[in-house]
Amino acid sequence: MKTSSIFHDAKRLFLVLLGGVLMAININTFVTAANLFPGGFAGVTLLIQNSARAFFGVSLPYSLIVYAFNVVPVIIGFKFIGKRFTIFSVVMIFVSGLLTDVLPKWNLTDDVLLCSVFGGILNAISVSCCLFGESSSGGTDFIAIFISERTGKSAWNIIFVFNCIILAVAGVLFGWDKALYSIIFQFTSTQALNFFYKKYAKTTLLIVTDHPDEIYALIRALTNHAATVFEGKGEYSGKTHQLLYTVVSSDESGKLEKKIRTVDPNAFINVLQSKEIVGRFFKRAND
Repeated sequence: MKTSSIFHDAKRLFLVLLGGVLMAININTFVTAANLFPGGFAGVTLLIQNSARAFFGVSLPYSLIVYAFNVVPVIIGFKFIGKRFTIFSVVMIFVSGLLTDVLPKWNLTDDVLLCSVFGGILNAISVSCCLFGESSSGGTDFIAIFISERTGKSAWNIIFVFNCIILAVAGVLFGWDKALYSIIFQFTSTQALNFFYKKYAKTTLLIVTDHPDEIYALIRALTNHAATVFEGKGEYSGKTHQLLYTVVSSDESGKLEKKIRTVDPNAFINVLQSKEIVGRFFKRAND
């Protein structure tokens, strides 16, 4: 058990460090090359840096600014989300901030649209690494996760609206072309993140089987969710079968479907995307 816990923490640490490295590389390549503002506290930090440089001739370190902005979100994380979750998030914030100052700037391309699209995708991959490592990239991610945990719905689109407000300020100060391209960056990142990370999306499974007890035990063991059993008659075969109805998180669905096949290879499974769930639904708490 102890070895399993150590392996789990090592995996989390690896994903968090990978996310921090990718975040810093993204800022020092695509974001810097196109003078984009990625939104969130990273975008606010870059906005402050550019403003200080343009209007006062002062170069401010990225790390110190972003660390200062994350003080309040970290406190929220400790109090409402989870202590270990927040500690791993702090590691990511520290690594990404430090490497952004240390790593050299590298222009892969001067095409602003390419920087906006691929920078947004790389940003989503970075954030996804942190989320799969049961942590966050800090800043507005704490807020998004806090809202998602309370409502059971993805809050990334809400954060996108907040980021657009930041980009509007950047547009007034530094030109609307960079602000509009930054919106493309943020939109790409948001949609890619919704594609990569599906913890808060829900999937309904309708399972026709002759082994309802075994499959229910499997559902309970893998997801901690319950199921409702109905009895029905197959009109073609004339035989009586059981129908299990259950709702699970979308990131659990694929693994569960494969396991069901091992219990009952003849099971008929209908997979439906659930738009909204009203009522009690088990959610694993962050540690």
